[in-house]
Amino acid sequence: MPFYVSPEQQMKDKADYARKGIARGRSAAVLRYDGGILLVADNMSRTLHKISEIYDRIAFAAVGRYNEFENLRQAGVQFADGRGYAYDRRDVTGRALANAYAQTLGMVFSESLKPYEVEIVVAELGETAEDDQLYRISFDGSVYDEGDYVAIGGQVEEVSRVLKERYNPGSSLATALGAAMQALARDEGERRELEASSLEVAILDRAREHRTFRRVHGARLERLIEESRGAAGANGDTSGESASGDDTENAAPENPDSDTTKGGE
Repeated sequence: MPFYVSPEQQMKDKADYARKGIARGRSAAVLRYDGGILLVADNMSRTLHKISEIYDRIAFAAVGRYNEFENLRQAGVQFADGRGYAYDRRDVTGRALANAYAQTLGMVFSESLKPYEVEIVVAELGETAEDDQLYRISFDGSVYDEGDYVAIGGQVEEVSRVLKERYNPGSSLATALGAAMQALARDEGERRELEASSLEVAILDRAREHRTFRRVHGARLERLIEESRGAAGANGDTSGESASGDDTENAAPENPDSDTTKGGE
């Protein structure tokens, strides 16, 4: 007897499968601060990045299966490089990249037996804060134009709830980092204490020209975390360090083609 599964049931099974795969990894958060866009991921690995540079003013954050979102990252870099070479570097936009990712993920979801177990964010730094763009693309190719912040991952509802409570528009870099840490600490249903060693942090810095992506780590990240905790201890005082200065230490511009580490998350 032929085995029949309705198209609706097939789509539901694929969506459930993808969600379960994404839920096995830890979350990431992307939010605007007074000098640009902050990207934070709960990630113990120093080499298997969840956050990466795509182009001059565009960054990428992802959760889920590493080999799948790494393929998407590399495809995004090639897409941006080709468009910038053929036209102009200013013609490379986050919206075009988000649409390209949506087409790829939507095609895989509808035509393949196994969907990608990934969720990604494309962040584009504008000339002004009003021009910043955050796009969230889900495993089925759906695209969401987000506001000041966005969370992705298996515990996205809880992380988003804490971000909504803690985030203030126009926050300093340290305050925004503190809000992201508070939110990610609630991942997996338990309150955890996050340290610099368990965080992957990067920024798109509006004070810089050309390649605006910088990783934040080492002593600089430690100081920002201490500052964010001090601000939290001051009961919601949003004063803090401006992001207009050098926000990185020992962080040279990243070569988009150099991050090709393979492996599973």
